[in-house]
Amino acid sequence: MSRPTVIAWRERYRAGGIDALSDAPRSGRPKSVDDAEIVARTLESPPKRLGVTHWSTRLLASELGIGDATVARCWRQFGLQPWRRETFKFSTDPELEAKIRDVIGLYLDPPEKAIVLCVDEKSQIQAVDRTAPILPLRPGLPERATHDYVRHGTTTLFAALEVATGKVIDACYDRHRHEEFLDFLKKVARVYPRRELHVVVDNYRTHKHPDV
Repeated sequence: MSRPTVIAWRERYRAGGIDALSDAPRSGRPKSVDDAEIVARTLESPPKRLGVTHWSTRLLASELGIGDATVARCWRQFGLQPWRRETFKFSTDPELEAKIRDVIGLYLDPPEKAIVLCVDEKSQIQAVDRTAPILPLRPGLPERATHDYVRHGTTTLFAALEVATGKVIDACYDRHRHEEFLDFLKKVARVYPRRELHVVVDNYRTHKHPDV
């Protein structure tokens, strides 16, 4: 907030103590919008007759008979974002807590002179190329590329992130079987010869193959 606001409130307290910090009588029409009602309706699902799954400011404002700017202000004040959705997952692994402690402990306090790597892959990446060369940046014109492209199939990106430095080792393969994963791990090992490596991976079936 602004400096004059802080000074004004400090002077009110100095003059009248805690009681002086209560809201003073205001002139004009009293507040008619109930923020509690806006919040309560936001936390409820829209009625089926509206045919939508999430509230918008205009839709809720229409239901409550108020302005959409009022709804938007209330949402900002209380941190409400009905248009957002995040996912979560419950694990049934009985060793989950031990594994979490192991991984977090490895991040926070790795063995001396050891290398900690986070390894994963992203499959089905489209290998596309433009049908014409990209036109470079020019004064008054941005870099331009053709809308049309040629698809060269898909590729799988394997990557290993060194936690301490942010260094990334990567390689692309046509497939993402355990054979490709094992080959990538060998490449990673060659980057760090004679070093103790700690590799963090998820529970993807390929990562748990006996050969790996």
